Amino acid sequence: MRIPTLPTRLAIAFALSTSLATATLAEDDDQKAAENAERLKTEISKLATEGPKPKEITPPTPAELQESINRGVDFLLADQRPDGRWGSAERTKGLNIYASVPGSHHGFRLAVTGLALAGLCDVEASLTGERAEKVAAAIDLGTEWILKNHAIVRRADPTAIYNTWGHAYGISGLVRLYHRAEGDAVLRTRLKDAIQTQVDKLERYTFVNGGWGYYDFDLHTKVPGGSPNSFTTATGLVALYEAKQIGVDTYPKRLIKRSLDSVERQRNPDFTFAYGEYLRMSPRRGINRPGGSLGRSQACNLALRLYGDKRVTDAVLKAWLNRLYARNGWLDVGRKRPVPHESHFAVAGYFYYYGHFYAAMCIEQLPEAQRPYFQDHMAKIILPLQERDGSWWDYPFYNYHQQYGTAMALFILARCDHETPKSVANETDAAKTAMR
Repeated sequence: MRIPTLPTRLAIAFALSTSLATATLAEDDDQKAAENAERLKTEISKLATEGPKPKEITPPTPAELQESINRGVDFLLADQRPDGRWGSAERTKGLNIYASVPGSHHGFRLAVTGLALAGLCDVEASLTGERAEKVAAAIDLGTEWILKNHAIVRRADPTAIYNTWGHAYGISGLVRLYHRAEGDAVLRTRLKDAIQTQVDKLERYTFVNGGWGYYDFDLHTKVPGGSPNSFTTATGLVALYEAKQIGVDTYPKRLIKRSLDSVERQRNPDFTFAYGEYLRMSPRRGINRPGGSLGRSQACNLALRLYGDKRVTDAVLKAWLNRLYARNGWLDVGRKRPVPHESHFAVAGYFYYYGHFYAAMCIEQLPEAQRPYFQDHMAKIILPLQERDGSWWDYPFYNYHQQYGTAMALFILARCDHETPKSVANETDAAKTAMR
């Protein structure tokens, strides 16, 4: 056997020592990476669970709450069309958003009618006398309209995909009608079939990289190739979750996974959410910062929590509810402005009641004993914004804004009642985990 020369032996020794040093450095790097990851978790927790808190308030009385609900109900009763729907393409003006006809308005009408029916169903038990009778008749009439017309809603044109709102809020209204129809097997079958149709349509219009949006400006492909929005995706996910609770078949689990991944990609460490995937690499852009995410974080947190995301803890929900209350002015400054995104943090008016709508459902995810504080603050915000005619609205939008604003406000105020939970999306942890 040939004995290595001295230079060779020295080279081997150096190589071995270098290898050992490299291994030691690698171990040190792994340990530092683990420590950094643990530190990052702590920092993320603080960013997502600490923030401003609202001032103390004098809560509205139950009588004040009910009086406001009554006035909102009366507005919707007076505004319902003879065929049973709510909303129209009337009140045209130069500042209306792009909406090709007739397809865009088919989607808007389904969304607004679904919301109106959801709101009325949730407050129906609190009503008495002639008003209760009128609401029951209005819901019955609206039920027939939605069953007859829901299936015509589809993509309006290659650019506008507003139908996603119609499918999602159509499901929300239909689910509540299903619960209301207990004991009527025939009606329940019709309603469940309609929900299944809307679930199938949401699957059909899922974007290429998961989730939903409402525009495809560039590609115009059959499967939308544009950028999904965090909040539109969250809206669809919550509606699908509600549908699952009544046993709708052919539940699209693959669609759910891709949609959840899209929302998670848009989540920042403080649990703000990017407006859309096209902005997720600009986390400090105004619209993506906490003031701009006030109207989105509630819906996104709710959607992720419903499907078992353990990071959306009670502490996260409470912190973002407090942020919504304490910094409500950032959303309110945009309320009623006719041009979308012209306010601070690029807030658009139509995020106002939307944000509170999902915040009200977030409250129901908390332990019952912790809800009254958040319910009272919510009611204190919503009640003073009611208009003289009994409506609420946040953005001038053809003839849909008073209708969806009032429907959302009734839905919210129904959840400010300390005694009666209204949510159909409040299942056990085990059930949520099984959904994934």
